[in-house]
Amino acid sequence: MAVKTLQDLIDEGVDGRGVLVRADFNVPLENGQITDAGRIEASLPTLSTLLEAGAKLIVTAHLGRPDGTPDATFSLAPVAAKLGELLGRHVQLAGDVVGQDAEARAEGLTDGDVLLLENIRFDPRETSKDDAERLALAKELATLAGDDAAFVSDGFGVVHRKQASVYDVATLLPHYAGTLVATEVDVLTKLTETPERPYAVVLGGSKVSDKIGVIEALAPKVDTLVIGGGMAFTFLAAQGYSVGTSLLQEDRIETCKDLLERFGDVIHLPTDVVVADSFSADAESKTVKASEIPDGWMGLDVGPDSVDRFEAVLSNAKTIFWNGPAGVFEFEKFSKGTEGIARAIIAATTKGAFSVVGGGDSAAAVRTLGLPDAGFSHISTGGGASLEYLEGKQLPGLSVLEG
Repeated sequence: MAVKTLQDLIDEGVDGRGVLVRADFNVPLENGQITDAGRIEASLPTLSTLLEAGAKLIVTAHLGRPDGTPDATFSLAPVAAKLGELLGRHVQLAGDVVGQDAEARAEGLTDGDVLLLENIRFDPRETSKDDAERLALAKELATLAGDDAAFVSDGFGVVHRKQASVYDVATLLPHYAGTLVATEVDVLTKLTETPERPYAVVLGGSKVSDKIGVIEALAPKVDTLVIGGGMAFTFLAAQGYSVGTSLLQEDRIETCKDLLERFGDVIHLPTDVVVADSFSADAESKTVKASEIPDGWMGLDVGPDSVDRFEAVLSNAKTIFWNGPAGVFEFEKFSKGTEGIARAIIAATTKGAFSVVGGGDSAAAVRTLGLPDAGFSHISTGGGASLEYLEGKQLPGLSVLEG
């Protein structure tokens, strides 16, 4: 990706300049408290570098899906507090996005100050399909940053979105890739252009429809493709097995049949499944063969034989990409498959493999299960963006940086 980097901006000089940063602070909350600050922590290298160089920072980000209207449930107030704690300095939170409070606070910024705008998705123009509406919001954001401002894109989790604070603002200001975005692109480039073999991909999650594109793109290039999670049951149905009440996308069965016919030599499916009589943490459960799921029962995890087989094919891999849990890891009873796969990847990494956790639920599983981040070569901050990059799709938030 031939773009200007954060170091280019620092070399040009930011002392006293306004710098608008698009970050990804879409962190999980529980009763108003941040339960995983990983995405905030990931922004620190870029923000700290700019502050130390004397920039006046205006940071924009989203949280959740407030549907274009202010909603206290999705306020960035907890993020502002946590960011201030991590940076070791006060972080102002504007009471609006580009309104009077944001304008007044932006005008009062001095070198080394940080202003976090309220949730950018409180403004419906952020996600509008109307180019003119998005551009109007982008112009107001650029104005907040003042004359001689710059834009730094550091929210990798949103670069696949054509949104005002991601795409349109980069058409108005000198633009640069932040440390996080540049690192993510370097990692994904390594996965797509120069992977060391054997190359293994582990895909999970609920819906096979979400992963068909990446399966199509990667199956011809990899040595092993492990499939787990809810999406595995559509593949099992494609083999003619009954899947009980497990998650099933009937309209994708024929697609899965085709994928198995074309890539059956690299695709590895579960051989056994942990089934439950209901979707709950304390449901009655038992382990059955993948071909013998009883009527009225649903698969919520891969079984121990599957984990052993997956561990065997991952043990010699030199490059591993993992996106999507193997089961409902949020319920302890159905977390063993995801944990087993994760530990197999950690073991391979210890032996020298280059391993990438593709963000989203996979990254959440690593932390929920108490596994060490350091056990993997890289944990991405953008699940959807990672998948679309690997599919070969053009990501608007990256392509605009090249202009």
